Amino acid sequence: MQKAKSNDNPNQTKHAHWKNVKKYTPFYLMLILPVIMLGVFSYGPMYGIIIAFKDFSPGLGMWRSPWNNFDHFTRMFNDFLFLRALRNTIWISLLKIIISFPAPIIFALLLNEVRQMTFKKITQSVSYLPHFMSWVILSSMIVEVFSPQRGIINYFIGLFGVEPIHFLASKAAFVPILVGTDIWKELGYAAIIYLATMSAIDPGLYEAADMDGANRFHKMIHITIPSIMPMIIVLFILRLGAILNAGFDQILNLYNPMVYEVADIIDTYVYRAGLEQFQLDYATAVGLFKNIVGILLIVFANMLIRRKSEHGIW
Repeated sequence: MQKAKSNDNPNQTKHAHWKNVKKYTPFYLMLILPVIMLGVFSYGPMYGIIIAFKDFSPGLGMWRSPWNNFDHFTRMFNDFLFLRALRNTIWISLLKIIISFPAPIIFALLLNEVRQMTFKKITQSVSYLPHFMSWVILSSMIVEVFSPQRGIINYFIGLFGVEPIHFLASKAAFVPILVGTDIWKELGYAAIIYLATMSAIDPGLYEAADMDGANRFHKMIHITIPSIMPMIIVLFILRLGAILNAGFDQILNLYNPMVYEVADIIDTYVYRAGLEQFQLDYATAVGLFKNIVGILLIVFANMLIRRKSEHGIW
């Protein structure tokens, strides 16, 4: 009887599988266009990384250009400007991970405790708004706020007899401005996923905690945070993999030659090398290096976290 049961199980599993496929056929059809777009615009152009290993000449084309025996990668690690950009990228990204990453978690936890629904909805709407504005618009606002002639900050410190400060040209002030404005732009939108995760927590857990005499702080620490921890871990792994993405749009629209020493990152370095100096092959090599490091960091972080817990991306 057991043998007959084992023979029937594969058929039942196969039948259930095709039943699910038939049930969700409209959703599979909806995926066709996104998958095609992903292949055409994300995976299709990847063949272009071959020029990172060549002395690319537009006249000869990609395939006929000569191989360079990894000269671009050798040049990369001997270039002071690249090493400076790498250092700045890691430093700015680490600051954003340490300061910006926990900010939406804290905001979501605090917002989850608000019981006045009108105030909660208004706060959410106001906090979401900057995310939907481009850095071109936001940078114009930030420049005006910190302007030494028209800025509101310099106006207030001028009331105390302090001379106007050009914040965006100050090496000491520029990086804190980057971190602060990054939090301002993404705080509300990044908190959405945590609020959605909190809404799925079993209310019975809170009711049981109430019966045990737990206050709201205890429930946050012992129920809410452990419940959203898997989501925090997944997002942290993905954020760690993007450690060499320090915010190209933000920095490109805010920085200037006065702060290159602390603000020039890999992406702006690639932008200048590739589009301004037309060194497409060298810029491709730098970009390839950055992406390989990002993939390795994701794999390593996921492997490390899986050893310590059951959570991870895979």
